Amino acid sequence: MDELIDIVDENGNYTGKTCLKSEAHKHGYFHPTIHVWLYTSNKQILLQKRALTKKVFPGLWDISVAGHIAAGENIKIAAVREIKEEIGFDVLPENLHKIGTRKHMVNHSNGIIDNEFHHVFIAELTVPVQELKLQEEEVADLKLFSLETILHTKNYENLLLPQYQDYYSFVHSQILKKLSIL
Repeated sequence: MDELIDIVDENGNYTGKTCLKSEAHKHGYFHPTIHVWLYTSNKQILLQKRALTKKVFPGLWDISVAGHIAAGENIKIAAVREIKEEIGFDVLPENLHKIGTRKHMVNHSNGIIDNEFHHVFIAELTVPVQELKLQEEEVADLKLFSLETILHTKNYENLLLPQYQDYYSFVHSQILKKLSIL
């Protein structure tokens, strides 16, 4: 779905300009997105299998929830919205814990230029996976994996992207910190 999004500069500062998501991906404009990693109290991580119709990384086991922030939308509210849309899980904004912002730049073979600032959140998944409702145009499947899985992505086929291992290791450490204070 094409949507109106904010354009940010190469440092993540809002420019006051907007464009359609398709235009941002065509011209490589930087824009904000959200990443949400959902974990369980018994050290599992929820990954989604991207729908086969996705333009980028179809069929890949990926981040629990990711999406674009609509123009003018509050970042945390965008995360809550994306979680509800993609997997049907209701999470309160105060239960989302921002762990950082990540600059991401990649040119895909299909012409999409992804220049994004990922606002990264973690939150506890408090319902069984079977109760989640997939947005079929986005998500093909959901599955819990051992949290340790994200530390060893090079050992798996079609599970996350090994070139971002430092990012996954950071997420892993932040989830362990959160679990230790619960």
